[in-house]
Amino acid sequence: MIPYPDIDPVLFSLGPLSIRWYGLMYLVGFAAAWWLGVCRARKSNGLWSEEQIGDLVFYAAIGVILGGRFGYVVFYNFDHFLRDPLWLFRVWEGGMAFHGGLLGVLVAMYLFGKKQGKSFFQMTDFIAPMVPLGLGAGRIGNFIGGELWGRVSDAPWAMVFPTDPSQLPRHPSQLYQFFIEGVVLFSVLWWFSSKPRPRMAVSGLFLIIYGLGRFIVEFVRQPDEQLGFIAFDWLTMGQLLSTPMIILGVAFMVIGYSKYPLVNGQNQDDLAWLKQHPAAKNGLKK
Repeated sequence: MIPYPDIDPVLFSLGPLSIRWYGLMYLVGFAAAWWLGVCRARKSNGLWSEEQIGDLVFYAAIGVILGGRFGYVVFYNFDHFLRDPLWLFRVWEGGMAFHGGLLGVLVAMYLFGKKQGKSFFQMTDFIAPMVPLGLGAGRIGNFIGGELWGRVSDAPWAMVFPTDPSQLPRHPSQLYQFFIEGVVLFSVLWWFSSKPRPRMAVSGLFLIIYGLGRFIVEFVRQPDEQLGFIAFDWLTMGQLLSTPMIILGVAFMVIGYSKYPLVNGQNQDDLAWLKQHPAAKNGLKK
C-alpha cells in the first residue's frame, strides 16, 4: 500500500475566502485550453484567428460550469433536487459531472458557432484536442480533495483516503482517469488533429477514447453512494452515460470518412468555408 499524500484541499485562505486546489484546476484547464487554442489558430490557415480563442474559451467555460452542475444534479442526485430545487443553484456546496459539462460545452459551441458562421462539427473538431488537459487537471483536483476514490483493493499501489469513512485501501481511480483522460486522450487527439482529417473524425475519436476509458475505469471506481449499481449488479451511472458516447463516436468516424473524405489531403468542408468567408484569411472575422 502507498501512503496517500495528504495535501490540504485548501491552497490558501484570505480571511473568509478560501482558494481550493479543485477550483485552481479549473483555471489551469481553461488557461491550457486558451493556450492550445491559440496554437491551433496559428496553424489553421485562416480558419481561426487568435482573437476568437478568448471568446471561445469563455463560452466553453460557461458551458462547463452550468452543464457540469446541471448534470450532477439531474444524473446523480435527482431525488435531492426534487426535495430541494434551490440546491441546483448552491454550487458552493460542490458537485459537478463530466457528462453534464460535456453537454453544456456542446450547447455553448453551437451558440458560438452560430455567431461565427461555423458549423457545429467545425466547432467540436477544433475544440476537442483542447479539452483533455483540463480533464486531467480536474482529476488531479479530485485526488487532492480525496474524492471520487476507487473500490477497495489489495493492489500494492492502493491508498487509504482520509475522507473515506471505512479507512480501507482503495484504487486511486482519480489517477487512472488523469492518465486516460489527460495524458492518453490529449496525446492521441493532438497527434490526430495535427493533420487535416475528415469533418467529424476528431470529435468522434474524442468520444470513443473518453467513453471507453471511462467505462473501463468505472469497474474500479467506487459507485456513487446515492445510486450504487443501477443494473446487473455492476453497471454504474458513469458507464451508462459513457455508452452513447462510444456509439456516437464510432458513428461520427464512419460518417466523417464516408461523407467528408479528404481530397488531395485537404478537408473540403474547411476549404468551402474559407471560400465563403474570404475576409477570415486576413484575420478580419471577429
